[in-house]
Amino acid sequence: MSTLEIPYKFLINASPPERGNVTASVTAALRHAIVTLELKPGEILDKGAICERLGVSRFPVSEALARLQAEGLVDIMPQRGSMVSRVKFTDVVEFMLIRKALEGEAIRVLMAHNPKDVLDELEDTLLEQAAAARKEDHELFHNLDVRFHEILFEAMQFSRIRAIIDSARANLTRGRLLILDRRRLQVTQAEHKDIVDAIASGKTDDAVAAMRRHIDNVTAEFIDFARRSPGLFADAERLNDDIYLLD
Repeated sequence: MSTLEIPYKFLINASPPERGNVTASVTAALRHAIVTLELKPGEILDKGAICERLGVSRFPVSEALARLQAEGLVDIMPQRGSMVSRVKFTDVVEFMLIRKALEGEAIRVLMAHNPKDVLDELEDTLLEQAAAARKEDHELFHNLDVRFHEILFEAMQFSRIRAIIDSARANLTRGRLLILDRRRLQVTQAEHKDIVDAIASGKTDDAVAAMRRHIDNVTAEFIDFARRSPGLFADAERLNDDIYLLD
C-alpha cells in the first residue's frame, strides 16, 4: 500500500501517550484534524481505521468522539456511526461580529497606555506572517493570525472577554481556514499592517477603523463562500436570511 492510500495518514500523535492519557491524546489528534480541515465537515469517520492509524483500542476512540461531540465538532448518529459536524454558519458570523466590537475596544485600551512593547510584538508577528504567506503555509499563517489578535486581548487583561472568544475557537478556526486561499493570505497581511501602522502613528480612530474593516472583510468573504458551498454548513437554510445580507 502506498503512502497516499494509508487511511488518515495525517493523524499523528505528537508523542506516545502516557498511561491513562490515551483518550486525551486521541481527542487532541482528532480535534486538530477537524479544526484544520484535514477531516472535512460532513465526513463520515471510520472508527476502525482511526484505531489502526493511532495504534489504540476502540474505547479511547469512542471516548474521544464523545468529547468532540460535546465540543460541537462531531455528530454521533446511533446505529449509523460518527460524522465530522458541519460548520454552523450562524455561530461563525455572529462571533465575528462580537469580535469586531471587542477588538475595537481592545485597541482603544491599548492606545490609552504606552503600546511600545505590544507594538513590537505585533510587528514581529507581522514579519512571521509574511514569511508564512510566502511559503503558503496556511496552518502556520492562521496560527500567527490568531496570535496577532491574542496580543491585543492580552494587553487588555480581561479574562472574561478572552473566554468568550475561546468558547467559539473551533468553529471560528474552521470557518476562517475555509476561506484562507492565496489571495486572503496576502490581503490579511496587508490589513494587519494597516492596523499596526495606525497604532504606531498614534491614531486611535484609524486603528479601530482598520480593525473593524479587516473583520468586516473576512466576514463578508466567509458569507460569500458559505453561499457557494452550502453542503459544508449545518444551518445552510440560514445562508440567505436578511440579517446576513451584508452586500
